[in-house]
Amino acid sequence: MNKGDLIDQVAMNLNTSKTDASKAVEAVLECITQGLKQQEKVTISGFGTFVKRQRAARTGINPVTKQPISIAASTTCGFKPATALKAAL
Repeated sequence: MNKGDLIDQVAMNLNTSKTDASKAVEAVLECITQGLKQQEKVTISGFGTFVKRQRAARTGINPVTKQPISIAASTTCGFKPATALKAAL
């Protein structure tokens, strides 16, 4: 399922237009993004927890030249599913 499919499903479930469903999906995604920017995690009860994670700097290998390269430290997002979501799968 991609973002367009998700918007279609939300529109169908809410019996609303795709434009309104798109706004709703965008609003939820924006709230999750802002929550992660301001805090370390965003928890959605019954679904899961989005967490901000730090990746340490490391050395990698350029696949073309096989030369070592340094990869800078970065911040990424992780997801831990809730028990209810795991059970549903």
